[in-house]
Amino acid sequence: MTVRVRRDREIYSIDGGWFQARWHFSFDQYRDPENMGFGNMRVFNDDRLVPGAVWPLHPHRDIEGLTYVVEGMFRHEDDVGGAPGPLPAGSVQRMTLGSGAWHSEQNASQTEGMRFIQVWIMPAERGLTPGVEQKVFTAEDRTGHLLRAISPEGGDAVTVHGNASMYLARLTPGTELEHKVPEGMGHYVYVSAGALDVNGERLGTGDAAKVSDEPGLRLQAETFDAGAIPAGKPGPDGATELISMEVDLT
Repeated sequence: MTVRVRRDREIYSIDGGWFQARWHFSFDQYRDPENMGFGNMRVFNDDRLVPGAVWPLHPHRDIEGLTYVVEGMFRHEDDVGGAPGPLPAGSVQRMTLGSGAWHSEQNASQTEGMRFIQVWIMPAERGLTPGVEQKVFTAEDRTGHLLRAISPEGGDAVTVHGNASMYLARLTPGTELEHKVPEGMGHYVYVSAGALDVNGERLGTGDAAKVSDEPGLRLQAETFDAGAIPAGKPGPDGATELISMEVDLT
């Protein structure tokens, strides 16, 4: 059983002026042989755009690009007719790059910053037809439990064409959750705000944990203590905000 913690200070940081980012795995000029991905998840980026910023259109292929809007208003542009949004905080999007497409991430606000998590999942098959699906979720939708916002089965969640799921949660201090992890799967748990105990390991804002060979997740939101974990801050009302990617480790 393994829980490998990655502290906020250990995660690659870049400041491009109009954007700031934390790249958890090798990406662009960042190269780390110890962090090339986790299972079928190739990228996990925590990105921030200044008001009005537009990431220039750029191409990808054979990737399932997943987006979770943490703060602000996210706007999207592509060359395959995907809906531009804008998407408010709490929303998720999947873009299938498949046979190839161009896209752009944009801050829809001219006055407020925007923060989003972008994840790349390797698809179950190559050459899929590019397309976009997105859905708005509220803070209430993820409060007190793990919300499965993206999954291979779709249904109430956005569909991803690969063996992975995105779980979101907003937990007030003291809230405890358990989640059974299917055989062959692992979790990458990231605390975007607050403090969280993950299977006995304490995480603060910006920390992450690779969880593998564990039959389940045991999560407990803790009261944020700047003296114990100085990085970051709690979410609204002292709540802990987290995203957990369930990925295929086989």
